Amino acid sequence: MLLPVLTQRFRSLWQPRRGLAIAEASVIGVVAALSAVFLKVGSGWLGTWRVHSSHILPAWLALPLVGMAFGFLAGWLVQRFAPEASGSGIPQVKATLANVPMTLSWRVAAVKLVSAIIALGSGITLGRQGPTVQVGAGLAAGMSRWVPTSPDHRRQMIAAGAGAGLAAAFNAPIAGVLFIVEELLQDLSGITLGTAIIASFIGGVISRLLGGGSLDLNLPLTRSLSQFSIPEIPFFLLLGVLAGLLAALFNQGLVFSIKLYRRLHVSLPLRVALAGFISGCVVALLPTSFRDNTGLREYLITGSENPLLAAIAFVAQFLLTLVAFGSGAPGGLFAPSLILGTCLGHIVGVFESQLLGGGSPMTYALAGMGGFFSAVSKVPITAIVIVFEMTTDFNLVLPLMIVSVTSYLVAEKVVPGSLYEKLLQLNGITLTSNAPVEGILTTLTAKDVMQQRVETLDVEMTIDEAMQAFSRSHHRGFPVVEEGKLVGIVTQTDLLKIRESASHTLRDRNFPNETAIREIMTPSPITVTPKHNLRNVLYLLDRYQISRLPVVEGRKLIGIITRADIIRAEADHLNCDNATMGPQPEPSYVVYQTRAPNIGRGRLLVTVANPETAGTLLQMAAAIARDRHYEIECVQVILVSRHSSPTETQVRTAKSRRLLRQAEVLAKKWDIPLHTQIRVAHDVAQAILETVNERHIDIILMGWKGNTSTPGRIFGTVVDTIIRQATCDVVLVKLGNCQESKVKNQESKLSNQYTFNRWLVPMAGGPNARMAIKLLPALVTLGQDPQIRLTRVFKPSELAPDMTVLEQAIRQLIRRRKLSSTVFASPVKADSVPQGVINLVKTEGYDVVVLGASREGLLQQAIQGNIPEAIASGVESTVILVRGAISSN
Repeated sequence: MLLPVLTQRFRSLWQPRRGLAIAEASVIGVVAALSAVFLKVGSGWLGTWRVHSSHILPAWLALPLVGMAFGFLAGWLVQRFAPEASGSGIPQVKATLANVPMTLSWRVAAVKLVSAIIALGSGITLGRQGPTVQVGAGLAAGMSRWVPTSPDHRRQMIAAGAGAGLAAAFNAPIAGVLFIVEELLQDLSGITLGTAIIASFIGGVISRLLGGGSLDLNLPLTRSLSQFSIPEIPFFLLLGVLAGLLAALFNQGLVFSIKLYRRLHVSLPLRVALAGFISGCVVALLPTSFRDNTGLREYLITGSENPLLAAIAFVAQFLLTLVAFGSGAPGGLFAPSLILGTCLGHIVGVFESQLLGGGSPMTYALAGMGGFFSAVSKVPITAIVIVFEMTTDFNLVLPLMIVSVTSYLVAEKVVPGSLYEKLLQLNGITLTSNAPVEGILTTLTAKDVMQQRVETLDVEMTIDEAMQAFSRSHHRGFPVVEEGKLVGIVTQTDLLKIRESASHTLRDRNFPNETAIREIMTPSPITVTPKHNLRNVLYLLDRYQISRLPVVEGRKLIGIITRADIIRAEADHLNCDNATMGPQPEPSYVVYQTRAPNIGRGRLLVTVANPETAGTLLQMAAAIARDRHYEIECVQVILVSRHSSPTETQVRTAKSRRLLRQAEVLAKKWDIPLHTQIRVAHDVAQAILETVNERHIDIILMGWKGNTSTPGRIFGTVVDTIIRQATCDVVLVKLGNCQESKVKNQESKLSNQYTFNRWLVPMAGGPNARMAIKLLPALVTLGQDPQIRLTRVFKPSELAPDMTVLEQAIRQLIRRRKLSSTVFASPVKADSVPQGVINLVKTEGYDVVVLGASREGLLQQAIQGNIPEAIASGVESTVILVRGAISSN
């Protein structure tokens, strides 16, 4: 009893109170600052040793060897102990703060610290500021695990550690705070801002006390030479434009460099060693001043005018940074961005000085630093403050603002989006922000809540016919269409106005009834597109004092949206019902059905919608039903608006009944019991699931188009729902290109038009594979002299593929007495399952691909990946996907 009480008291003592947060932020600031100083001193000492070694030995020998050796060692440390420590480190911190599961700990911080010292000491053209941010965040993450606090509190401490690391690296505490707010956490709450300020302040102070920093540009010359005059504004704008364009090219080059290194298929140590070797070779060919990046930058700021040296430095730094960063070396982009901006500013400053005879190249160099940094990292405010804090020069503020903001706008226009988020996307991580409830008007679009079934009036209808339409409906207005195109809108007010004007005209009281509504409608009405968000829709409704807006694509009317729809969507969101916005679906309603004798052992459900493919699906269903002695249930679903009840909505069923009657004729020919039904529903998937439960379905057979454009869906909205919720077996069929000429006569419209002779079954075990094998003997009867190949995709790194699964499947097939097909098994070598199957289908011309399962089931992987969709989209053959029954519990 005593232990639980003490545990509870300990937890209550360490709750995330403000005092605890301040104390923790203070400790984090101290630790982050010490690590930043250690990183600066260590990399500086190794860099000095490298420069001295180039004076003792020939530079063409010493620099490449040191770069290659140190690069390999740094890459090995990262790959062996903490792969998360590769690269800049800022994307990893950003992902962690966005609640992406990514390792951030003391181990990562230690490996990052040591490997960054070695990598920077090798001479590669990267900076120590990005690693310092990740080291500070990693130390804070490790410390926060000591305290049992909330996830939000932990995120605040990690952000404080990152800000302290940046503040210590630049000796710029304000910039550390702004970087947290502007790029990392984007949070201005009191506790976040307070802890960030404390940690950054302590980090900056300790870093300055323990040795200042190589980036401290507060030199005596800067205060005396920095100047700004009004006539120079066009040149600063020019500098901003150039910085934005070149920074956009720089960011694109970084992404390209990473992709290029990945194509080499070599390990991280070899990539970093290669980058160090190339950097050493290039630097050995350049002037001696290029061997010290900090000295080069300060020389371009405070030295004499030398545009040629600045141009050479810009090109060399640009290319060498791409070479170094793409390798995955532990180093950041802040310092290279500052150097590139310095070179660019120096060139523009010399040009202005030669043209007007005034100005200072140093001012342009400093402004260029902020501008290029702003455009690369997309943090203009942080860039302005960093350079200002390093120089403490008020004359520099206006040039900095002009260049930084201009470069940011240009870069964002040319290459929009954050570089760090693009780097995360290369690793398969996409950051998404969860919109708050009050942001529902900006996150939902007209397409999400509009009514898709719209009652319309034809443009040639008379006013008398329009009045009758209004009397039968509760609507106060109707869209007017001409050949499916929206041409106007007519309301009850329009009819009342024409009636009142006619009552004053004694000569022709029948005029209104004979007039076409074209004459009284409001032409070119206010409309919205499906992509308009609800905030825009509400603005238009309020601006023009109307109650509804047509939703159009081009001029085609696809829906209508009212105030009630928006209110209903907001209510659904507030009730945490985000699965389906708008009114909730009612149960489907059966409007037509036929019943056959119940003489089967089970039932197979076929969903028919497309007359061109319904016949082939029914033939597949018949083959399975004959093999298993099943009955067939054939269902067609008619969708109606969620704003009307399925039980009360009038629908036309003539075409559906005609299709079902043709299915009955075929079933009678095949001597298989066939039940049919037509359901009116709000949702297709819901209607199918209701049919499964009501009719005790054992197998669902349904068509699939082979791919989907629905965001977040693998197979599409309907099929995804069936796969997740249907408790019976599911068989999806994507029919390939038609191989035989289509039959034109009406009686044979449902005949098979596809070739099913050569079958390919990729598999690797699992329950779905067994189900696919059970279906094969029935399905192959659709072909003439069918051939079946079982295969397994194995990677080139595997010495010998495991054939056990394929041998078991062959034995299972041979045991089926009805199977008269040729069956053989052979593996195929490929880097991925989709690519191996697609290449095999294309080279050997298989008619059908049956995807039963992989190690854990292809369909299970499909919900997490896209293997079946990739195969179905990549081949023109028929693809059959199989998922076995799941438990209903």
